[in-house]
Amino acid sequence: MKSGEARIAVHVAAVLFGLTGILGELIQGSAWLITAGRAAFASLSLLLFMRHLGHGIARPGRAVSVSVGLAGLLLAIHWVGFFMAVKIGGIAIATLGFASFPAFITLLEGLFFHERTRAFEWLIVAIVSVGLGLVAPSFNFRDEATTGLLWAIGSGLSFALFTLANRKAVGQWPAHALACIENAIVAALTLPWCLAEFTGLRASDWLWLFILGVVCTAFSHALLVASLSRLKARSAAIIIALEPIYAIAFAALFFAQYPSVRALLGGALIIGAILISSLDKSRAPAMRADRIDING
Repeated sequence: MKSGEARIAVHVAAVLFGLTGILGELIQGSAWLITAGRAAFASLSLLLFMRHLGHGIARPGRAVSVSVGLAGLLLAIHWVGFFMAVKIGGIAIATLGFASFPAFITLLEGLFFHERTRAFEWLIVAIVSVGLGLVAPSFNFRDEATTGLLWAIGSGLSFALFTLANRKAVGQWPAHALACIENAIVAALTLPWCLAEFTGLRASDWLWLFILGVVCTAFSHALLVASLSRLKARSAAIIIALEPIYAIAFAALFFAQYPSVRALLGGALIIGAILISSLDKSRAPAMRADRIDING
């Protein structure tokens, strides 16, 4: 893959990630069902892909197994929270609330890994916080959009914790194997809560779940990993940060969900803060593949 092709691949991945909220809105099922179906299809397709390449899944050490198990649990919480936000607050609210996760990573790294948080990073956190305040339609918890935003912020927090939990496993396992196992854990954790729902799914719901799991999760992950062989993770992160813009555009196009001017301003602050943080050269050595959003 050449450098130009790698950039196109990352943009395609960002578009596919942006479609996840759209598919979550289309699927007539609970957040648990959407998460379980997505994870099951993603895990199976990644397993088939690795077998096609002749790759197996090596047995990890105990410490790595604990990290992967914890990461799988946090990924399940993240996805359920995100799709709850989509169902309750709408696609734009869900995506912008989730986009707060880099601010949580900054705060949690200092707490868990004793990494010094610089004044610049506190500024990024402050900008994201102001942006979230603007995205919130009101501070009335009876407001569905506000409730949806709280679910989205919780989704961002759990994704930040998921990212940090992955730090031990990344580098010891191939990225595809890690994603396959973590998706399998998500499916195992969520299927018992929604198994009966699958009997009532329409044919179109099965199609959307397939696209969500195979195309928007497994395929987009493969594109991102392949592109990182030619691009710096920081460069890829800047492109992936455009995901909320794609999601909001799709929501407006397919569902006529138009965010308010205030929400757009808040979203601009959040996305701007993420882009500025990605451009911070002094942070570049820590910006690895595990730091890039593979949410969808």
